[in-house]
Amino acid sequence: MKKRGRGIGLSFYGTGYGNGFPDVSTCIVRLLDNGKVGLFVGGSEVGQGAKTIFKQLAAETIDMSINDIILEMEDTSNTPDSGTAAASRQTYNTGNAIKIACENFVHEMKEVSKRELKLNTSLGLKVSCNKVYLENYPQKSITFKELAILNGEKSIEAKGRFTAQTVQMDDETGQGAPYWPYTFNASGVEVEVDTLTGKVDILKAVMAQDVGRAINPNMVEGQMDGGFAMALGFVLFEDLRLNEGKIENNKFSRYLIPTAMDLVHLNKIIVEEPESTAPYGAKGIGEPVTIPFGPALLNAIYDAIGVRITELPATPERIVAAIACGKEKEKLDG
Repeated sequence: MKKRGRGIGLSFYGTGYGNGFPDVSTCIVRLLDNGKVGLFVGGSEVGQGAKTIFKQLAAETIDMSINDIILEMEDTSNTPDSGTAAASRQTYNTGNAIKIACENFVHEMKEVSKRELKLNTSLGLKVSCNKVYLENYPQKSITFKELAILNGEKSIEAKGRFTAQTVQMDDETGQGAPYWPYTFNASGVEVEVDTLTGKVDILKAVMAQDVGRAINPNMVEGQMDGGFAMALGFVLFEDLRLNEGKIENNKFSRYLIPTAMDLVHLNKIIVEEPESTAPYGAKGIGEPVTIPFGPALLNAIYDAIGVRITELPATPERIVAAIACGKEKEKLDG
């Protein structure tokens, strides 16, 4: 017999290291010889889309094409420390450092241009499309490439540094403000459970994710899809099966993960409520997108079979055993 059930899961998640631990990101922005702009930042790309987001933030702040931003992240001899790619912190923390560095760079470009254009003040100068010009007299201008040539080996650069707000919790009372900002989400799933075999099929899935501001909506949706797939694997498939410290399922023929055939279309709802302390309002969502689907799936299974699964993964064997245990309990209670 096949039974259907629905479940929801909600979560809130504090991004960054938290609990008073120093959470600092730094960035250097430099005018390159060819007139393009170098962005030097010691963040790491681990699939979360940092390389794209970083360049977008810089291009927006300097008002230039993203194709003219040259990003360097991997070379630690050239890049300042921006902390780990962990705690869903890179968009918020390092994004803020990038924005500050780019704002400082724009200011520096105006000051240098004032000198080269023989102006008595930088007031009224505007930086846009790889040049600096006088807003009320655009003919008075100089390009980034010209500035690079005129300054020779003396590079024009600026730095940015951002420290996240975090307060250590009181050990006695458990009170405090360990994280800032928080992100929020909600998910819902509908499942069908075969009570004979214990197999669980996902029929429908939906997720609403607070992102602050979606810098790149396509990548936000990709994160949500990834979080759904990871939660599905965690709850229904992936079992290390430890036995006296030894992993028994030590290869993918035994350690099962979801495939495209196991997934369904996820209805993705992006909720935008810009965070005032964030770069253009954006928050990180790398880890939060996984969290609510576990409770949602387990609640849906409970709704279908009337028995709580208390051990993960919820394999067919465990579901069948739980159903049998529930029936036995009903007999004893009856």
